[in-house]
Amino acid sequence: MATPPANRPQATSVRREPFEPAGAGAAIERWTLRAGPYEASVLTLGATLHTLVAPDRDGRPAQLLLSTDRLAEILGPARHYGPVVGRYANRIDGSAVTIDGAEHPLAPTGGGLTLHGGPDGFAHRMWAAEELPDGVRLRLHSPHGDQGFPGALDVTVDYTLAPSGELAIRYRAVTSAPTVLNLTNHAYFNLGGEGSGDVLGHLLTLDADGYTPADERQVPYGRVEPVAGTPFDFTTARPIGKSVHDEHPQLAGPGGYDHNWALRPRPADGAPGPAARLEDPVSGRTLEVLTTEPGIQVYTANKFQGAVTGASGVPYGPFAGIALETQHFPDSPHHPAFPSTELRPGEEFRSTTLLRLGNAG
Repeated sequence: MATPPANRPQATSVRREPFEPAGAGAAIERWTLRAGPYEASVLTLGATLHTLVAPDRDGRPAQLLLSTDRLAEILGPARHYGPVVGRYANRIDGSAVTIDGAEHPLAPTGGGLTLHGGPDGFAHRMWAAEELPDGVRLRLHSPHGDQGFPGALDVTVDYTLAPSGELAIRYRAVTSAPTVLNLTNHAYFNLGGEGSGDVLGHLLTLDADGYTPADERQVPYGRVEPVAGTPFDFTTARPIGKSVHDEHPQLAGPGGYDHNWALRPRPADGAPGPAARLEDPVSGRTLEVLTTEPGIQVYTANKFQGAVTGASGVPYGPFAGIALETQHFPDSPHHPAFPSTELRPGEEFRSTTLLRLGNAG
């Protein structure tokens, strides 16, 4: 067990235990972080943020993430409920990238693209874990050619929890050869508590004046369009459900929101800047998302059909939660005007996302 410095009491407790049922292969570990009234648990399978507990305005705790303890669901329909996805979060069109003039075919996931790093992406891997004074560090080695991506990649992800209700996710990576990299966490939030109903009444604010419209496969066309006057304008707080069913061509295909917003410029000093704010008027719970990333993918679980059941015993249907995926833009390798996702030997990829839990008045 890690020992905190003598001059600083350990405000966060960290517990490691087997996650049952472990199923086939190596045993899965669950690391539970507790700080004040807040709790988070992380699985070594997929470096998954599995649960997140916070009090409402009256001090009553609830588990806020869509999740399941059923291994068959974790490996199946819930495979993207909370893990770190990569090497490339979101979509790469044509299942290929060209780097320094050389084309690298990638493992396809269907629809003419590679989603979330391929059919055997980081969400499906067993990560090594070690304790930090206020959290857990997870490590993964991805060999050269993994899912078609060039370069051997070494990744670390730190989850740390503070008594203030801030959960920090810090990513680092280095590569042996030029490659592309886009990492995010894919948790689904419901601030009323998992299984409490849909999130259409949640108030959402995004620090973004533009978004990247996409084709029927949700692959961006390569341009950023203004959100003003569209259902994508969350520059001030508005209910998620206010325009989700509008007759807009960008909403028709996905049946709701599944888009990347281009965030306003990040702070010049490299600190995380505002990205999103979510509020549940019923419970009073709030979630502020800050990030160093240039974009955020918002997915409102439009296609959920009850294939996963959480601890509440309620199957998750459409709009049961919302994913707020801090990221670089989808399909950036094919759009030079988008922020670059290239990583080269001698460089270190660094990214930080802060999840700040609280309560409105």
